[in-house]
Amino acid sequence: MSTRSHMRAQYGNRFRAAGLLVVLLFAAVSIPAMPHNERHEVRHEIDHLEDRWRQAALSANVAAMDGLLADDYIGITSNGSMQSKDDTLAYLRAGTMHFTSIELSDRKVRFYGSTALVTSKAEIAGTGPGGDISGSYRYTHVYARNPHGIWQIVSFEASRIREHDSEDHK
Repeated sequence: MSTRSHMRAQYGNRFRAAGLLVVLLFAAVSIPAMPHNERHEVRHEIDHLEDRWRQAALSANVAAMDGLLADDYIGITSNGSMQSKDDTLAYLRAGTMHFTSIELSDRKVRFYGSTALVTSKAEIAGTGPGGDISGSYRYTHVYARNPHGIWQIVSFEASRIREHDSEDHK
């Protein structure tokens, strides 16, 4: 590569990096911060919704789950398959997805404008379309506040926590 071509490539990379930085800064500045007292109240509301989600999943309460999930909800299961709201409700209704216990811990809630990001650890016992799904998981719920001021889950993703053999740690 000639010196001139090399210099053009370097400047091009710097220009693209600077452009990306400007876009990221603009996006961060354009999301209004939630006042502290409102964030505290909304945090309690999100905690309550997480508890309602857990109860709806445990009791296969399709009506409650229907209200919690946004119409454009997308879930990504721990095996990588995608589920729409209709898929999720159908699995609950048919008993294809059945939980006997869900114990949640290590919940973190962060806010980005009218979006809340929830991460938790879940110890579950139950069965899914592929059989036993019992185990430890990390999951993420993304809540969005709709135009009516109602928080709903728009996205879910779960990852199984793998236990390593003691041989792996030697």
